[in-house]
Amino acid sequence: QLQASGGGSVQPGGSLRVSCAASGVTLRYSAIGWFRQAPGKGREGLLCINQSGSITYYTDSVTGRFTISRDNDKNTAYLQMISLKPEDTAVYHCATLRGRASCPPLTRLNEFSYWGQGTLVTVSS
Repeated sequence: QLQASGGGSVQPGGSLRVSCAASGVTLRYSAIGWFRQAPGKGREGLLCINQSGSITYYTDSVTGRFTISRDNDKNTAYLQMISLKPEDTAVYHCATLRGRASCPPLTRLNEFSYWGQGTLVTVSS
């Protein structure tokens, strides 16, 4: 399973790193994505890292502020967020494609087939 953690409350302009730890499944050979769902809104794809470490952004709203990384030895992925805004408030989820190395395009985000529990990030003064 995948388990996101590290969420919390942060002031606007602050930074936060959330983690996605996998158990029972290896992330080493798979692309990993981060998504979020804000209150009252649908799920939004943010960005993805492929097996070799290349990053694909799915929304301009986080480009330059969020980045994704992976530690294959720890079977964990990370989402580093800086310059946080109130509109970043959401439950953040990680997902993987289980054995597929490449990130899908924006039009095929439904190919992420393995999801974990989310972690809540609240940006407020």
